[in-house]
Amino acid sequence: MQDQKAAVDAGQWLMYRYNPDRTHQGLNPMQLDSRSPKIPVEQFLHMENRFNMLKTLGADDAKNLLDHAQHNVDTRWQMYQYMAAQKPLET
Repeated sequence: MQDQKAAVDAGQWLMYRYNPDRTHQGLNPMQLDSRSPKIPVEQFLHMENRFNMLKTLGADDAKNLLDHAQHNVDTRWQMYQYMAAQKPLET
């Protein structure tokens, strides 16, 4: 349970609901249940040994991969936040 909570807290796993029936009520079918990420992705990934091994294999490569993972989380969070804030299309 601790790993799953950390994945959500880091934004690596987003929690959302999509219900197309909400459009009939004039509501956005996309509901974002996750809050904005509270911890860096690096903190979550270092909970597992397979990611800790990256540093021993190459510190520069590990940093680049972690930076890329953080950028991915930030971009995805912004996209999902945008989608959840949109008004539904007229049907």
